[in-house]
Amino acid sequence: MSSVTMPLLDDDTVAFGEEENDISRKNALQHPYVTFFHLLFRGASIVVYMLCGWFSKSFIASFISVVLLLSMDFWTVKNISGRLMVGLRWWNYVDDEGASHWVFESKKDQSRISDREASIFWTSLVATPLLWSLFFIIALFSFELKWLLLVTIALVLNSSNLYGYIKCKVGNKNSFGTITSDFFRKQVIQNAVSIVSRQASTPQSNIPSQPTNIV
Repeated sequence: MSSVTMPLLDDDTVAFGEEENDISRKNALQHPYVTFFHLLFRGASIVVYMLCGWFSKSFIASFISVVLLLSMDFWTVKNISGRLMVGLRWWNYVDDEGASHWVFESKKDQSRISDREASIFWTSLVATPLLWSLFFIIALFSFELKWLLLVTIALVLNSSNLYGYIKCKVGNKNSFGTITSDFFRKQVIQNAVSIVSRQASTPQSNIPSQPTNIV
């Protein structure tokens, strides 16, 4: 299994006469319907989970309803809203040899992405797994094992989209821990080299001079 990060294969050239509209687009919702459904399925799954006990005593009906909303949310975020709202996309394919490859793409021209849409996208993408994590803790300490299974499914689906889009955004960069360790390693090497070079360049004043015979 391998992964690759690459730009989207589309033409991001600004059309003639549209340059002056870029600033106004940054603060506007360029895809209002996509933004609406991006929040609808994500919020509906949480609301139905919290209130399903008020409307139905059947766990199976509540389970199926929440899973359907989670599935629609996962598909919408992965295939539509991520590509249109923030210019990111992740997907998987299997080559002729049967090896699985994950592809993480980012739009070449990120300047044309609406700041407002991007803020809505990332806020909901990060906040939702945190909320499901809270539900997981509550179900765990309440010994509600049947609801714990449902919350686990929600966490897996939401965390998968979160990880995929973070991978698209960050690219092939190393993790924070790797970057930090590499930084300190370079600093240690640079300090060692500077100390050695400084010692080599200083005059050897402490070495006694050779005696000279004066006739």
